[in-house]
Amino acid sequence: MTNDARRHALSFDVEEFFHVANLKHAFPKERWDEVPSRLDVGMDALLSLLDRRGARATMFFLGWVAARRPDLVKRCHDAGHEVASHGWEHEFLWDLDGPEGFDEHLRLTEEAIAAADVPRPVGFRASTFTLTKRTWWAFDVLVKRGYLYDSSVHPVRHPTYGVPDFDPSISTVETEHGSIVEFPVTTFPMGSKNMPVGGGGYFRLLPGPIHRAALSRVTKMGRPVAIYLHPWEFDPEQPRIDAPAFKKFRHYVGLSKSLDRLDAMIQKWPFGTMREVLEGAGKLAAR
Repeated sequence: MTNDARRHALSFDVEEFFHVANLKHAFPKERWDEVPSRLDVGMDALLSLLDRRGARATMFFLGWVAARRPDLVKRCHDAGHEVASHGWEHEFLWDLDGPEGFDEHLRLTEEAIAAADVPRPVGFRASTFTLTKRTWWAFDVLVKRGYLYDSSVHPVRHPTYGVPDFDPSISTVETEHGSIVEFPVTTFPMGSKNMPVGGGGYFRLLPGPIHRAALSRVTKMGRPVAIYLHPWEFDPEQPRIDAPAFKKFRHYVGLSKSLDRLDAMIQKWPFGTMREVLEGAGKLAAR
């Protein structure tokens, strides 16, 4: 892979379709093990495509998944992808027992990943971007546990999350215990606001050419593209769960076209892992 191939970052939050916040009402945590897994449907399609196109990605594994699927963690690592942490049970950070609860969830996820004979993660992404001003203490916990970068702050306005005045490019956050690099997913500047174009919702909702044009605008600004998606977004046959109309629309729109759109995107730009991009940009020391 050339240095150019490391200028843009692709990532996946590795979780089941029933872990999604929009469907939380239908899947109580105590019944998760009773729900048939569909994770392999999306992961098989993704890993095959990435291998075929020579792209690499960061896989933010939910600890709950890593503990049950060490084979999948190992498969991703052996294929050249970075394995990072997505926390333990897809809890919003403010629903944990403060810094102590967050620390415990990180520890459990690290142990699950290590049990797959994969290196300890150095990157983290919070469930539903819930690292906000309300949970800024999470940075202290991440630094103390040795994390090098985070991708949890979304510089947008949203009813649930977001830090709209945060730097949309790569930056450094200082804490009492040291610094950590923040690598937000891609947003598109529109006036004084940042539009969220780096995630699966807009990836599936916007026409492909328009989405790629927005990403092209970002690259012309000299910023690396950072995309995040989910395996369930590549499983068009997943069960349809009753939910409020808007949440249902956001979850199911465009699933049948996702794989083709991803293929077009990774043919247009060369993608690597979050860590590779940060190292290439001189934000992290190379391994």
